[in-house]
Amino acid sequence: MEHDGLALAADETNHHHPAAPGLASVHFRALVTWISIFPMAMLGMFVESLVIPSWPIPARAFVLTAVVVPLAVYVLVPRLLVLTRRVFSRH
Repeated sequence: MEHDGLALAADETNHHHPAAPGLASVHFRALVTWISIFPMAMLGMFVESLVIPSWPIPARAFVLTAVVVPLAVYVLVPRLLVLTRRVFSRH
């Protein structure tokens, strides 16, 4: 998004464009994404070391990211955002 020549992230605002209510900040979403991806990457690396240890690193990285990224984006991150919204809206 761009406003008055300034490039803004999708959820960043300025005084002309207030944030949508209930939208988590880009920093919070980044944290939730990291919390989703780190355990899956760690587990995936462990499984790969048992199943395909002789594969070259780029091939192993491709397989790992082909599984972890869609799972995080379509399943874990949305669910964690809903969960955190419920938890924080109670206070």
